[in-house]
Amino acid sequence: MADAGVLVMRLVFGLMIAAHGSQKLFGWFGGQGLGAVSGMFEALGFRPGRSLAALASVSEVVGGLLMAVGLLGPIGPALMLSVMIVAAVAVHWQGGLFAMSNGIEVPLLYATAAVGLALTGPGRYSLDALAGLTSVWTPQLTWIALMAGVAGSVVSLGARRLALGAVAA
Repeated sequence: MADAGVLVMRLVFGLMIAAHGSQKLFGWFGGQGLGAVSGMFEALGFRPGRSLAALASVSEVVGGLLMAVGLLGPIGPALMLSVMIVAAVAVHWQGGLFAMSNGIEVPLLYATAAVGLALTGPGRYSLDALAGLTSVWTPQLTWIALMAGVAGSVVSLGARRLALGAVAA
């Protein structure tokens, strides 16, 4: 039953995150597309906005699809963790905790689900299991992948801080 539960989590969460990234990248599912999202990234202090918006969107699409199919262990969740930390800090932090005030609730939930799936593993019903790759993803490699995701978010937020500082000066 646990493997079936992990499959349901991976499919729903992974496909929803991939769709969320597709809204930004392609304008699908009622999204604004890369042009509008690029402007939002620039306004938030991420420069170059188009490149960084594309990187974040691709991370969501690829990370979500990797999670949905259970491929490459913690890589998809690490991508999601990185993007959600940046979203929580850069977009939602001033709103407090709850989504009703544009707070960090949603990116916090997404990041928590991603970490949970990374730590749990993809389960028996995954491409990693089918290809015999589950033993590759040791606890140490899983933590390294997650810490790389955190490091990526710190780098992104640091670059944003520098850009915002340059604008203020």
